[in-house]
Parts: sequence; C-alpha cells; structure tokens
Amino acid sequence: MSRRGELLEFAVLGLLHESPMHGYELRKRLNTALGAFRALSYGSLYPCLRDLLGKGWIFEASGGGSDVLSGSRRARIVYELTADGKERFQDMAESAGPTSWDDEEFDVHFAFFARTKSEVRLRILEGRRSRLEERLANIRTASARNRERMDLYTAALQRHGEESAEREVRWLEELISAERRGIAVPLTTNPPA
Repeated sequence: MSRRGELLEFAVLGLLHESPMHGYELRKRLNTALGAFRALSYGSLYPCLRDLLGKGWIFEASGGGSDVLSGSRRARIVYELTADGKERFQDMAESAGPTSWDDEEFDVHFAFFARTKSEVRLRILEGRRSRLEERLANIRTASARNRERMDLYTAALQRHGEESAEREVRWLEELISAERRGIAVPLTTNPPA
C-alpha cells in the first residue's frame, strides 16, 4: 500500500473512531478538516472503505435517510469502526515515525492527537520541529547565496517561507513545552497561518 493510501486508511479509521459516518460525510470531513485530502474523490474513498470492510476494521450499518448523491430513496450506508478497527487505529497512531513529520502527514496525525499517547505526540512534535529547523536552515542558506540574483517577488516569496517556518517552529516549541508539562494544548496557542 502507498504512503498516501496508508494515510487515508489512518484518517478514515480516526474519523470513524469519533463517530459512525456515511461515505458522503466522511469525504466532506476528509476534504475540510484534513488538509492532505482536500481533493479526495469518491474513486479513492470507496476502494479504501471496501478494503477496510474486507479487513474487518469497519462494518456497514443502515443509516436511514436517502442517498444524497443519487437522489434515491434507498437507505444510506453508515460505516462504523469495529473493535479490531479501533485497535488498528491505535497501532497506526503509536507507530508514527519520520513520515509523520512531513507536511500532509503531520496535519493528519495532529488531528488525532486526542487519541494518541503523550510520548507519541511528543515524538511527532519534536520530529516536526527538527524537520522545520532543517527547512529553515536551507531557506536561509539559499537566500544568502542567491540574494543578489533574486528579483523582488522571489525574495518576497523566500521571506514568506522563512517567516512561516519560524512561526511554526515557535508554535511547535509551545506545544512541546505544554506536552512536557502535561497540558494537552495551551489555550493561547494558535496554529501557524
């Protein structure tokens, strides 16, 4: 399975861990709440759901109402997590490694931090901070090396990238500090823009 496929599987299991949902609602939540899936199609979602059904991690239940997409009167299928699905989600959350520090994967893992053990949250936050500090160093090096050859727009874009990375590093440092003190998320912390 591809990394993106595994990430989709993790996200679907995580959303169903919160509550049962039908396909339309799942897609909507994946598109709006989890940045990695802003362009997710039903052609990607339903094969994932079939795979999760086949593995016994979710099951189908009749949800009542009508099918929004087709306009038919047949009952919508609602997907629910099984006990094995909850266990699989927890295993995936706990085994988060270096790929969870990348842009899209970090967002998805962060969205489910409430269901993730503290030591795993801390590992992901510290890994993400390290990844961003590397990115920041590369941006600064490139900026210093190419400063004379950059036009105003390229320089502004590079400055924006540097400021965004600096902002996110500060945000991560606040989260790491709060996590070490045993505070879930500090109330004054705002995610970077």
